[in-house]
Amino acid sequence: MIKDTLVTSATNSSFDRFSLPDKSGRFGPYGGSFVPETLSHPLRELNDAYLQAKKDPEFQKELDQMLRNFAGRPTELYYAERLSNRLGGAKIYLKREDLLHTGAHKINNALGQALLAKRMGKKRIIAETGAGQHGIATASVCARFGFDCVIYMGAEDMRRQALNVFRMRLSGAEVRGVEAGSKTLKEAINEAMRDWVTNVRNTHYILGSALGAHPYPGMVRDFHRVIGEETKRQFVKMEGRLPDEMIACVGGGSNAIGFFFDFLEEEDVRLIGVEAGGRSLDEGEHAARFEGGKLGILQGCKTWILQNPDGQINPTHSVSAGLDYAAIGPEHAFYKDRGRIEYAHIGDAEALDAFRTLSSEEGILPALETSHGLAHGFNRAKELSKDQIICINLSGRGDKDAMEVARLMETPGIPNAKKP
Repeated sequence: MIKDTLVTSATNSSFDRFSLPDKSGRFGPYGGSFVPETLSHPLRELNDAYLQAKKDPEFQKELDQMLRNFAGRPTELYYAERLSNRLGGAKIYLKREDLLHTGAHKINNALGQALLAKRMGKKRIIAETGAGQHGIATASVCARFGFDCVIYMGAEDMRRQALNVFRMRLSGAEVRGVEAGSKTLKEAINEAMRDWVTNVRNTHYILGSALGAHPYPGMVRDFHRVIGEETKRQFVKMEGRLPDEMIACVGGGSNAIGFFFDFLEEEDVRLIGVEAGGRSLDEGEHAARFEGGKLGILQGCKTWILQNPDGQINPTHSVSAGLDYAAIGPEHAFYKDRGRIEYAHIGDAEALDAFRTLSSEEGILPALETSHGLAHGFNRAKELSKDQIICINLSGRGDKDAMEVARLMETPGIPNAKKP
């Protein structure tokens, strides 16, 4: 049963998790809204519309129907028996968000925000994307509702995720490549925000993760809470109890916070987010914000950021296009401080090995983002006993990454690269 408050061993203090963020959009010292004046009005408009929609049974009914009939919820909770037997430790369950329409959890949030845009009378949608999964989810819902759609994507990510670029365009979206900076997600967000400033009257920006200015972090989390709600019900039905540990990859952090949120008050369940360790923890070689970052403000939000002593954003790297963002969602920073969610990091080589392992043992191709969570989960399973249970959020499928992985598997220095 869900209790009203959470007491953490780290602080021995209680709070109502549903009160976060506060009215100013803060999770303790994190979050907020640091934007130019031209964006203050559309953000207030969006916040007001969302607060009204949360209390509107008709909105909730339509969203629920779309999640079931268009997206394909509920997703399965899958016992990976062969993989568990091979590793020889804890039982491993996978929450199969990869089975959703468009191939990842991103459709949950895209549908919710599209319905809000319709409610606000917007006719045009913009979005940013890194791995392309948020882009194809947005393009798909725009096709479904008849919105004009523009997706911003870094040129390097367009190269790595060419299949998703084609899928977006097939769905009627205009995909605009961004050549600035590192040509990845941060630059795509910059361009999307410039577009929004110019076109606020008719345009809604479907931000793809639980970050950015208020109300996005809390709103995106709420649209993804369905992941954890389903997981809790499914475990009670299948195992008669909750898992011992839950693990999810963390870029901006939307899949993880949606997965974890309904377990925050379950003190016996260990929650672990996994960042991108990249090639090494040297500056510019990774995207592990809690390893090399510090407090700062980026793209509307105060949180942990990879930056140099002068406050300039550091280059990032990850084998996965969706985990190489320089900042982490503010709610993650809040729970890290309280000791409720732990954070680890996994390097490129281990993520690639986990991609190959799940594919060969269970016939399931995970996204490279998800592979970081899988790799850490495999390590943890070996350390636990057979009567313990780990659940890993399989946040997306790996079709989009298959050709990039094939290229990387030929690269010297990748362990076991050429094994089948």
